[in-house]
Amino acid sequence: MNQVNLAGNLIRLRHEKNVTQEQLADFLGITKASVSKWENQQSMPDILLLPRLAVFFDVTIDTLIGYEPQLSKEQIQKIYQELALAFANCSWDEVMQKCREKVHNYYSCYPFLLQICVLWFNHHMIPKEQEKQQSALKEIEKLCEHIIQNCSMVNICNDAISIKTMVQLQMGKAAEVVETLENVVDPMRMSNQNDLILIQAYEMLGDSKKARSCTQIMMYMHLLSLIGGAIHYLSLEIKNLPSCQETIKRVEGLLEIYKLEKLNPNITAQFYYQSALVFVFHGKMEEGLVSLKKYVTTVESMLWQEQFKLHGDAYFDCLEEWIEQLDLGAAPPRNRKTVTESFIKSLDHPLLAGLKDNSEFQILKKSLSQNKGGNDHE
Repeated sequence: MNQVNLAGNLIRLRHEKNVTQEQLADFLGITKASVSKWENQQSMPDILLLPRLAVFFDVTIDTLIGYEPQLSKEQIQKIYQELALAFANCSWDEVMQKCREKVHNYYSCYPFLLQICVLWFNHHMIPKEQEKQQSALKEIEKLCEHIIQNCSMVNICNDAISIKTMVQLQMGKAAEVVETLENVVDPMRMSNQNDLILIQAYEMLGDSKKARSCTQIMMYMHLLSLIGGAIHYLSLEIKNLPSCQETIKRVEGLLEIYKLEKLNPNITAQFYYQSALVFVFHGKMEEGLVSLKKYVTTVESMLWQEQFKLHGDAYFDCLEEWIEQLDLGAAPPRNRKTVTESFIKSLDHPLLAGLKDNSEFQILKKSLSQNKGGNDHE
């Protein structure tokens, strides 16, 4: 938030209206010396005079004092990236305090508050102390509730509900999550057909460009949901090797067909990682190493991209414009350094302990540790 700039605004507004200090003083029933002190920042007007000042210059009180309670999308993106970079390079407590100050300054800018929730959720695992992690989750939950209770924008509230339930899941509040989402995500609800209905409406209006773009976005998001669901399914079915093997075979086909290793390397890497855990769990070390090699290769190719951001491809050629319109644009939710460190830590999973003396596994760990994601110019 900009600092209150009443003095500068008074001078500017007087000059724009060609009004002298004496004329302004006469209108307010005060002395010229008082106006002079305001403009020289020696004193501030009585709060009861602010409405009369605003009326005189035909501006709002916010404009008069230079207060901007709302942020633009570009400003939100800039602040988010600055704070994400700070989380990667500064102390946790220091950055959290900066975040809280921003929250206090923009407590009614709900799109910004939502992105602070996203920022905190994506970085809450940074501190080693469980107490600090849990404290961050509680702050997110509280801030989400503030958004849900006070924001009039349905899409912002829906996103806040999603973040809140993810936080509650992390905190072990499964019953609260079920209560909130059980009916919302019911696959039999007609609202699940809304995207197809919208596409058909665009077609009916002759807007083929929007129909095509919306269709690509729907296909892309459903594809990511399918892969994400398969990753969770592998975790859920980890004891059932035949089921996991069939899931892995089918998903690998999708990854190849849709070239997801380049289109969305992050979710591809997650899939290879979970596949490795399944194989190692069943003592299939060779298969596990094959999946881990794919995992590390995908991670390294992602981190070494000159532009570390979301993108489309030759098939999904309508995604770029949509991605740029996202709340954070094409930028990743976490800084490259933070992402790299999380990938390195992933190889310390307890299930992978049986590979710690394996030379190929050690090479993979060393490779990922030495490749810090290239040059980060952020």
